[in-house]
Amino acid sequence: MSSSRERILDSFESALIRAGERAATMDAVAAAADVSKGGLLYHFPSKEALVDGLAARLRSLAEVDREAMRADPEGAARYYVRTSIFEDSALDRSLVSMARLAQQGHPTAKASLAEIQDRWLDALESQLGNRTTALAVKLLGDGLYYDAAFFASAGSGRTSAGEIAALLDVVDLIVHAGR
Repeated sequence: MSSSRERILDSFESALIRAGERAATMDAVAAAADVSKGGLLYHFPSKEALVDGLAARLRSLAEVDREAMRADPEGAARYYVRTSIFEDSALDRSLVSMARLAQQGHPTAKASLAEIQDRWLDALESQLGNRTTALAVKLLGDGLYYDAAFFASAGSGRTSAGEIAALLDVVDLIVHAGR
């Protein structure tokens, strides 16, 4: 069973994804996490502390992903594009919840997302040896992710395995052209 702290973060994340920051009140988060308001305040004394907790969670999940990207036998570029599909994973949920906060101009969310994007780009560049090539690969993956995360319910955003395979061929072309 997850700790109260993790349930609180899960509840805050879910509220942000489902209905945005206005709906993610301290009372709503406490109720969804099945903790008292005092229990919530014990772990997170303010809404800003909740955001900081989500930011720390996102940084941790993104670091695990970045290490997997660096270690992937097919290379960082293919990994980045191949995994740029929204699957409702812990990382996906963290990214989307932070994006919801960033859309509202929240400085911690914006800074966290920018830091993570920079670290992914740096990991790509370190393997590809060229920042422009790394940026092209990153933007391809980001476009796939954006489409899947935000438009899947509208009927698009469902990139097939065949389309991913074809896009990986394009990644190979980009990588080889950048060398």
